[in-house]
Amino acid sequence: MATLILPGEWIKNWEKSGKHEFVQLCKELTEKTDHGNETKDIQAALYEVCSQVVQGNLKIDLVSAVLGEMMELRDDLPSILADVFCILDLETGALEEKNKRDHYTHLVGACLSFVPEAILKERLDPETLESLGLIKQAHQFNQKIVKIKTKLFYKQQKFNLLREENEGYAKLITELGQDLSGNITSHLVLESIKSLIGCFNLDPNRVLDIILEVYESRSEQDEFFLSLIKSYMCEPITLCHILGFKFKFYQEPNEETPKSLYHIAAALLNHKLIELEDLYVHLMPVDATIVEEHKREISEAKQIARKLVTVVLPSEKSEDKEKEKEKEEEKNEKPPDNQKLGLLEALLRIGDWHHAQSIMDQMPSFYATSHKAIALALCQLVHLTVEPLYRRAGVPKGAKGCALQPLKNKRAPQPTESFEDLRKDTFSMLCYLGPHLSHDPILFAKIVRLGKSFMKEYQSDGRPEVKDKMEILLSCFLSIADQVLLPSLSLMECNACMSEELWGLFKLFPYQHRYRLYGQWKNETYSGHPLLVKVKAQTVERAKYIMKRLTKENIKQSGRQIGKLSHSNPTILFDYMLSQIQWYDNLIVPVVDSLKYLTSLNYDVLAYCIIEALANPEKEKMKHDDTTLSLWLQSLASLCGAVFRKYPIELAGLLQYVTNQLKAGKSFDLLILKEVVQKMAGIEITDEMTSEQLEAMTGGEQLKAEGGYFGQIRNTKKSSQRLKDALLDHELALPLCLLMAQQRNGVVFLEGGEKHLKLVGHLYDQCHDTLVQFGGFLASNLSTEDYIKRVPSIDVLCNQFHTPHDAAFFLSRPMYAHQILSKYEELKKAEKGNRQQQKVTKYVAACEQVMMPVHEAVMSLHPARVWDDLRPQFYATFWSLTMYDLAVPHAAYEREVNKLRVQIKAIEENSEIPLNKKKKEKERCTALQEKLQEEEKKQMEHVQRVLHRLKLEKDSWLLTKSTKNETITKFLQLCLFPRCIFSSIDAVYCARFVELVHQQKTPNFCTLLCYDRVFSAIIYTVASCTENESHRYGRFLCCMLETVTRWHSNRAVYEKECVNYPGFLTIFRAAGFDGGNKADQLDYENFRHVVHKWHYMLTKASVHCLETGDYTHIRNILIVLTKILPCYPKVLNLGQALECRVHKICLEEKDKRPDLYALAMGYSGRLKSQKVHMVPENEFHHKDQPARSATPASQQNGPGSTGKPAANTSKTEEGGFEDGDRVKDKSQGTTKPVNKANSTAAKVTTSNGNGALNSTKAVKDDKEKSGKEKKEKKEKTPGSTPETTKAESRREKQRDERAGKEERLLREGKEKTPKADREKVKLDEKSGKDDKAKAGNGEPVEPGRDAVKESKNKEKGDRNAATATLKSPNPRSDSAESERDHKRRKLDSHSSPSHSSSVKDSSNELKDPATKQHINFNSVARSKSREREVEKKDTESVQGRSKEKKEEKERKERKRDHAVNDREASQESKRRKDENGTNSSKNSQSTSPSCDSPLTPEKEKTKRSKSSSKEKAESVKAERTSSGGKKESRHEKSEKKEKRDSAGGKEEKKHHKSSDKHR
Repeated sequence: MATLILPGEWIKNWEKSGKHEFVQLCKELTEKTDHGNETKDIQAALYEVCSQVVQGNLKIDLVSAVLGEMMELRDDLPSILADVFCILDLETGALEEKNKRDHYTHLVGACLSFVPEAILKERLDPETLESLGLIKQAHQFNQKIVKIKTKLFYKQQKFNLLREENEGYAKLITELGQDLSGNITSHLVLESIKSLIGCFNLDPNRVLDIILEVYESRSEQDEFFLSLIKSYMCEPITLCHILGFKFKFYQEPNEETPKSLYHIAAALLNHKLIELEDLYVHLMPVDATIVEEHKREISEAKQIARKLVTVVLPSEKSEDKEKEKEKEEEKNEKPPDNQKLGLLEALLRIGDWHHAQSIMDQMPSFYATSHKAIALALCQLVHLTVEPLYRRAGVPKGAKGCALQPLKNKRAPQPTESFEDLRKDTFSMLCYLGPHLSHDPILFAKIVRLGKSFMKEYQSDGRPEVKDKMEILLSCFLSIADQVLLPSLSLMECNACMSEELWGLFKLFPYQHRYRLYGQWKNETYSGHPLLVKVKAQTVERAKYIMKRLTKENIKQSGRQIGKLSHSNPTILFDYMLSQIQWYDNLIVPVVDSLKYLTSLNYDVLAYCIIEALANPEKEKMKHDDTTLSLWLQSLASLCGAVFRKYPIELAGLLQYVTNQLKAGKSFDLLILKEVVQKMAGIEITDEMTSEQLEAMTGGEQLKAEGGYFGQIRNTKKSSQRLKDALLDHELALPLCLLMAQQRNGVVFLEGGEKHLKLVGHLYDQCHDTLVQFGGFLASNLSTEDYIKRVPSIDVLCNQFHTPHDAAFFLSRPMYAHQILSKYEELKKAEKGNRQQQKVTKYVAACEQVMMPVHEAVMSLHPARVWDDLRPQFYATFWSLTMYDLAVPHAAYEREVNKLRVQIKAIEENSEIPLNKKKKEKERCTALQEKLQEEEKKQMEHVQRVLHRLKLEKDSWLLTKSTKNETITKFLQLCLFPRCIFSSIDAVYCARFVELVHQQKTPNFCTLLCYDRVFSAIIYTVASCTENESHRYGRFLCCMLETVTRWHSNRAVYEKECVNYPGFLTIFRAAGFDGGNKADQLDYENFRHVVHKWHYMLTKASVHCLETGDYTHIRNILIVLTKILPCYPKVLNLGQALECRVHKICLEEKDKRPDLYALAMGYSGRLKSQKVHMVPENEFHHKDQPARSATPASQQNGPGSTGKPAANTSKTEEGGFEDGDRVKDKSQGTTKPVNKANSTAAKVTTSNGNGALNSTKAVKDDKEKSGKEKKEKKEKTPGSTPETTKAESRREKQRDERAGKEERLLREGKEKTPKADREKVKLDEKSGKDDKAKAGNGEPVEPGRDAVKESKNKEKGDRNAATATLKSPNPRSDSAESERDHKRRKLDSHSSPSHSSSVKDSSNELKDPATKQHINFNSVARSKSREREVEKKDTESVQGRSKEKKEEKERKERKRDHAVNDREASQESKRRKDENGTNSSKNSQSTSPSCDSPLTPEKEKTKRSKSSSKEKAESVKAERTSSGGKKESRHEKSEKKEKRDSAGGKEEKKHHKSSDKHR
């Protein structure tokens, strides 16, 4: 009890002032009106005073007097004081001090005068009353109380059984059952009921029970009975107990609770006459049972799903069916009666959502609504709730609909008037419905239409103040779509209308939202509900059934089945179909055709499923060998292309996926983009184009479409428009291009580290091809404005976005063409003039205006020194033009027009085609024909304008501030090579551009040097190409060779197109003059020599690549060789050399690398078919050159002589000549000025003066070459003869000594030491490095410099026991001589027991084409042989023929002598056959091993005599065949002399080796 502490002064001075203060306080407290608080304060004051009395601080009589006075203040003060005494009674009764208890008793006794006894008897303890004398005995008093209570509460005074008072209860029932239609109210009936209760002593609780019974039978009279019960009833718990007993009665096993009972319970709950918590405990079953039942249903559903998925034997199937039947019968026998669900349904029917929600919260998710009656009741409630809003915003135009009557229940959810109102109750009701909205498709459609209406409002209303509310509503609708709409669609059977209705809403969402919804639907929704688990399993089973039977023949029937299945469960169906397609790619075509019965929503879901399958992290995108892409990825990519082309599916998601993958540095998925663009736009990328297709691709768009692709992909207008719109709407066009351009290098440097080289090349090609294809699509489909708006300038592309230059120009090129064309049209409109000259002038002006900023922009792409030689104008012109600008493919246009004419004729002759179809087809073909002819005319005019522009520009293209060699290097490095491997069209373009620059007579452009650099060093270029780049590079070489072959084949063509052109100008500079230049043109014969040299260099490079053993080298060179087959090889011996190496590749790679084997076999077969077109070397070029006039050496080397050569090939690099001559002068040890024209005349027939990119030479070739050059120098410069002859004689003595030592070692039975091989390899590498270094620096490889180095190398290299050479690619001009050579080579090759040529350097077997067969022979002094040659020069012509006959006899004798040795050594020679590579007589490639065994004087003399006779015979023939009576050049004579020397040594070596083997 609250205490009010009285001041201590009041207690001490009670009589003086305290009493007065206390009374005053009490008066103030009684006057307060504080809603009951004043009573508490008075009680506290009284308690404080009384407790002071009990404690003995105040006297009893003083306090009792004060209390008596206070009784007058309020009427209820005696009662308040009695309460205080009651509390003190309890407190003092528990105390042990008796004096306090006595004080209390005396105080109460003193107050009896003003406190009534009755009040005290109610509140005080019986023992206290006894001590006060108010009662006699406490025990008797307690007994009396018990008796009174029993009488009051336990003695029946009313009748609760009908039979006890049947008349009263009959009247009661009559009263309640009367007609209530009149003015009878519940109040009047209640008065009658009261009268009956009083008259017949009826039990009120039984009366209430009867009222509920009558209400149950008359449930429609809700208003009357509810008001009656509300008036009659006093305590809700009583009514709850009575209802509980009623529900208890129906909880027997086979009893069914009536709906009327549920209804009255729901009505009483709704009107709050009872509480749900009180009633809920009386309902069955308990919640734990419900939870267990739900779990059991889920487990049963999963078990059923497992059974449907797993394969079951027939016997097991029958057993399972029987068990399922038994279970179903058990269920039917005992239908569950869930009173909680019954009450829930009743609550929903009357609209009491609040109580219904409380019941559903007690149960598992969607358990309640899984019962159809409850789901329908809730759907009806939602119908009524959304009705006003649906009528306002959701009803489509023209639809009437049927109005719904609202509920009379005022406590039901309020109807919605706006979208904001939906958040109150509607969304929560839908969430409780979940997938069971499927029971009411009409409500489903209403909700979807409301969503559509909201989305339109959301997209149109941009006010910031409502933005937050709109965002919340959007998230609500997305949640409803996820939790309600999609799961409900899964439970609807084949409802295509609902699917289309739902797509109307979904298409308004961004694809990110849609795909997230599909992901939830596919991966999570089906696992949370028993029904959905079963549906998923049934869908998979049905999908398997359909896919097993799907073929091309039954597409229509299967397509319809797929359509039906997809309306409800597309995610499950497509997931299974895609898994099958990944395994079996032959399903793609029938599956794509069978998808025509899908709804729009299903197509969108299919797109999502494809992306999800592509992004599956569990799948490897590479095969196990890590060299190729997985088949499943290829299948899905192919499906993408076909599906997206054929059906109207949104592409944004797929394109964004590819973009994201590229951002992440993954290029595998570019395959998808490639397929999509190919199928949708009809743009095909392949390097296997035929020449006709390639020609068609250089024309206009119509010609490309008709003749440029393998498959005629028609009707791509709509699909390409869809692709374009998707790219532009989502701003993906430029990002994709830039990412692909950057990813090309990323494939190699970022991705390629751990991947197989073959895969890296494939990914690089795929990335590049897709870029080319995609760029082509954008160029042909985007409008000028769209393209220019999206593609930045070239400097921004390269410097800011780090796009490679070739890709940047590829993207910018269409923009330049568009801008030039539009500017040209503007100028034409501004000045009206129809003359052709005026049009051309305007076109040139337009080009200047458009390209001027480009010229400035490209300056930043390269260092300033680049522009010293190439003008930016030339650079930009090269990169901005295409084949369309350079030439008109008249043949391709004619070919396609003829095809259309044939087609028209065939249509006319076909009588089976209906007339109207005939007419349409003819019109189509005629229209195409006219379009092609118009396009051809348009291109012709365009090409004329372009060529005129180039003619005006060409003079300022090349500055050549450095050297022509440097200019060509920059042109090749920055223009030609990057572009020729970009695409097949670009490869053709590059070749044609070089030809065009030549034809335009461009100043400072050396055509010969350009061609020479292209053909001379293809090894490095080929080795660095990918597979597709090899195809393009081969095509480029083929086009270059076509031009060269055309000039080579006809003198008239050469003179017309090359003579007097700056590109074929040869310039020589002499050191002794005052800087004046003398120019000369390369004549036809010398050009043929140069072409032969190029063919030889190609052969040499090819053999090198084939013999490296490296996969990339071999594959690429085979591809290139296949591409250039129409133009190379043309020379028989070069073709045979290639054939031999390719055959070797076929043998080696058959079981190791099948793809190389296939390439080699394909090339080998085609090469053999080309053999008939090959010619001997003497037909390919005139091998014996016209000889110069024999002038004395003193005159040639005189200080004032010029000594111009008669037939001289071009030395086009001035600086190269000067450097080379300096080296020659040093090596010859003379200080006299040497005429440079003469010093280089020996090399005239083999080179056009460049030689800068010559490949590695073999050691033996270098030796022989150095030997020749020494001879030439001795002939030309006699001033240096004494020193050089002494040095040579010393070297020859040393070599003889070494040869003697090696002979002794061989006699002792020892084999050749590996040291010689090692030295040979070192020499190979050294010579190769020298040549490579020169080639890399763009310097010509000068013979003088080689002579110095090679003379040293020869001293070291002669330590080898044997060296081998291949027959020169130059056969003899005379047929009889070549036949004898062939016999001798055949003999030599068979008699060779061993061969020491190294396979690893291709040039060990192929030699310089200007040389004949040179064999190292170490025991003959070359100075003496040269002197002898000069002395016998005049007698050679007379004795030639007799010597030839003698030589033939000698050969036959040698053959007989060595026949025995040949048989013994045949096995050894076979074993070494592969190493030699050229010892087969079939290929006419003989290798002559040399041995350093010394010759006896007799044999040496015979050899010399034979060789001299041979020389004479040759000289006679040479004189006969030479034109104008000119004599042979000294160069050729020195070659023949070497051949004579080597021929003698050959026999001795063979004899020595074979005899050694015999030992």
